[in-house]
Amino acid sequence: MKFVKVISGWINRYFANEEAIFLVVFLAAALLILIFFGAVLAPILTGLAFAFLLRGVVARLVVWRVPRLVAVGLVELLFLGVLTALVIVILPLVWQQLRDLVNALPGFLEQLRDLASELPLRYPEFFSETTVSGWVGALNQQVVDFGANLVQDVVAQLSNVVGLMLFFILTPVALFFFLKDSDRMLAAFASVLPRKRRLLNEVGGEMSLQIGNYLRGKLIEIVIVGMVTYLTFWFLDVNYAALLGLLVGVSVLIPFVGAIVVTIPVATVGLLQFGWSVDFLVLMVAYLVIQGLDGNVLVPLLFSEVVDLHPIAIIAAVLVFGALWGFWGVFFAIPLATLVKAVFHAWPAQDPPEAEAE
Repeated sequence: MKFVKVISGWINRYFANEEAIFLVVFLAAALLILIFFGAVLAPILTGLAFAFLLRGVVARLVVWRVPRLVAVGLVELLFLGVLTALVIVILPLVWQQLRDLVNALPGFLEQLRDLASELPLRYPEFFSETTVSGWVGALNQQVVDFGANLVQDVVAQLSNVVGLMLFFILTPVALFFFLKDSDRMLAAFASVLPRKRRLLNEVGGEMSLQIGNYLRGKLIEIVIVGMVTYLTFWFLDVNYAALLGLLVGVSVLIPFVGAIVVTIPVATVGLLQFGWSVDFLVLMVAYLVIQGLDGNVLVPLLFSEVVDLHPIAIIAAVLVFGALWGFWGVFFAIPLATLVKAVFHAWPAQDPPEAEAE
């Protein structure tokens, strides 16, 4: 009975408020919808994300006395222009370099064998010929399987023409209506909320600010880091500069872990192209400078208004939400972690009986 009393007291303390119950139900429903229908709703969710990103531009144009509908139309045209440039200019270049990389894998394997064969000669106390041969055989199979699976997966995605067309058509449409009718949608949503909603307003206001800041900052960070990396690698005449620039740019989506993981392909391409030389050292120094400037200059500048989270909390959020929703879970890991933090801090709690008695 004492255990039941403790549980009952805990529920009465934290769930006696109507808003708290509504918030729990709403978050649970949103979670279930994302888990079971996230893939189907991808165009709408993507349009919503870009609406958060671009609503500030619409608001600025309205301040400059541009009619709202015209402002929405201009922002929509800007979005379509950037999307068209991405599809026509950037993706074909990356696809070509990806094909070149897959075709060059046998040559890479030969170079790796040559490098590995020198290990028993240089460091016989650490590496035996049998051990190195086993490593090379396993690596050979892994690389061959990786190349085959990579091409098959990409071709399978590209072959889904209907799905891609629907995504690229519905996302701009969803963006347009989110920008155009955002006030009406918010008013309709507010009509079903409890009248007293201090908790909901506090959490909703903070999350709206945080998601907008995060999306804008993260997109700017991806573009800057990716372009600077591409231009630096192109200047240093590094093979697959566009592909590596894209990988480094996208890696900023995963704080801490992304920078470590993407170092492996950069170092591998540089080592196989330049060997143990000054050019390889220059490449790695330039890459480390880019990572250092990103982490110590760009991130603090772009995310100064985002709630600070402990690195362990960020990594845990990336792992959990990434496991639930894949790419989008990783992309929104920090805003979702911020949501959890905001709910935790704003959650209403009744004073315990001991405190009331005192």
